[in-house]
Amino acid sequence: MTNYLDFERPLAEIEGKAEELRAMARQNEEMDIEAEAAALDKKAGDLLKDLYKSLTPWRKCQVARHPDRPHCQDYIESLFTEYTPLAGDRNFADDHAVMGGLARFNDQPVMVIGHEKGNDTKSRIERNFGMARPEGYRKAIRLMEMADKFGLPVVSLVDTQGAYPGKGAEERGQSEAIARCTEKCLQIGVPLVSVVIGEGGSGGAVAFATANRVAMLEHSVYSVISPEGCASILWRDAEKMREAAEALRLTAQDLKNLGVCDRIIPEPMGGAHRDRQGAIAEVGKNIATMLAELNGKSGKKLVADRRKKFLEMGSKGLAA
Repeated sequence: MTNYLDFERPLAEIEGKAEELRAMARQNEEMDIEAEAAALDKKAGDLLKDLYKSLTPWRKCQVARHPDRPHCQDYIESLFTEYTPLAGDRNFADDHAVMGGLARFNDQPVMVIGHEKGNDTKSRIERNFGMARPEGYRKAIRLMEMADKFGLPVVSLVDTQGAYPGKGAEERGQSEAIARCTEKCLQIGVPLVSVVIGEGGSGGAVAFATANRVAMLEHSVYSVISPEGCASILWRDAEKMREAAEALRLTAQDLKNLGVCDRIIPEPMGGAHRDRQGAIAEVGKNIATMLAELNGKSGKKLVADRRKKFLEMGSKGLAA
């Protein structure tokens, strides 16, 4: 069953009518409804293109949060082979909001790390909706250190609304863990590529995406705070999230202009959730391209380029 967003309601009505016609035809084989159903399909296709040709920043936030978008686990299962998960931070616990381990990408050994939100109520609770605690970031640090030791490229998949803000997380050093994870990204002498596959929220995303190459899916978002949080602070009204989304410049297109992301990965018409395998395949192609661009560079060069990239952020695109 398709989950429709608020702005997709007209599309839901048309596709629902087409499905109703086909359901009636399945019950009565003498009915010939193909012409009517095909006309509705064409109308729905045209409307879908019209809706998605110029999404507002707030609508892009809604698409980025769509529950049916492929998540980190989906990408790992489809793009990587011989995946061996590694658990725990060797200090407190294993954070299920962060998954990672050794794998092969196009037969090349890599370390893959990412946020996992879960895909149903039980798994979302287990994964804490993709919001990592300090032990999640410390697990990522451990995996990056291992990758650096054995000369393995690191691939990170970002999809989080932000780090978990709970009391226990703060008591265990949430901000310190995020800072250390960001620092580790800047230190490792192996290729580090990152893809924002959904939401890139706050320092929780930066800790995984301080990379040599940062790509964003076409309808993903990446910002210092959620639009609702921004609206609550600036206007003391979370309902002003649409204005906040405009002001935050959080879309892949804005961030490409600002030099925050290096490439935009196109999504299937209607978003990654409408053609999950197509979206995953496109991400795989772009990861391969980014790794190829970094292949052969020395550790010192990789670290220097990464530092230069982030020190120069904010020097272009602000007047656009």
